[in-house]
Amino acid sequence: MSLTTELVDWTHEQKCRKAVESLEKNGFTAVYCATGQEAFDYIIAEAAEAGNVGFGGSMTVADLQVIEGLREMGKELLIHGAPGLSPEERLAIMRRQLTCDLFLAGTNALTLSGWLVNIDGVGNRAASMFFGPKKVIVVAGRNKLVDGGVQEAVDRIKGWASPPNARRLNYKTPCGTTGFCSDCNSPDRICRVTTVIDRKPRLTDLRVLVVNEDMGL
Repeated sequence: MSLTTELVDWTHEQKCRKAVESLEKNGFTAVYCATGQEAFDYIIAEAAEAGNVGFGGSMTVADLQVIEGLREMGKELLIHGAPGLSPEERLAIMRRQLTCDLFLAGTNALTLSGWLVNIDGVGNRAASMFFGPKKVIVVAGRNKLVDGGVQEAVDRIKGWASPPNARRLNYKTPCGTTGFCSDCNSPDRICRVTTVIDRKPRLTDLRVLVVNEDMGL
């Protein structure tokens, strides 16, 4: 490891630990993970008693490659983005995710003050994050950390997350073509539901894993 890499990782670690500290002050269960493997191990352990596991469509969770591990454990996987599903089947799975045993999601942005900020097109992911599932685990890579408040978090999402996500999902939005947000009124617009979780919801076992690796968009 070069000195530059070592110092960059150290700087990111301090920010990750600051976010964990803030999340804990806000009532969340928060865990610092030095690597994605640590986050993977945490999720597998927490899934032991879950009969089914819902997925919010997160690239961060996909990066962890937990699906195969959970499948080997015999868990029912609720993946609304699985290929070959009809619109009706996708919607049915989204609704089941709202009451699943364990819901896994990423976050679009995490402020150093411990706020989770997300923007959805439908709202199913955001809704499942704060009420319904028995347990929720949100994974945040260090690239999701934001110095500042809600506006800075929204700027990060619309500047860095929404354009590539629109392109990934093949939506015909201006940002999916240009790479820049234009606050469009496209029928395919994916920025429709903005949520801020600034304290742990009273009835939700919500855990946040902050990983010192770049993960997701």
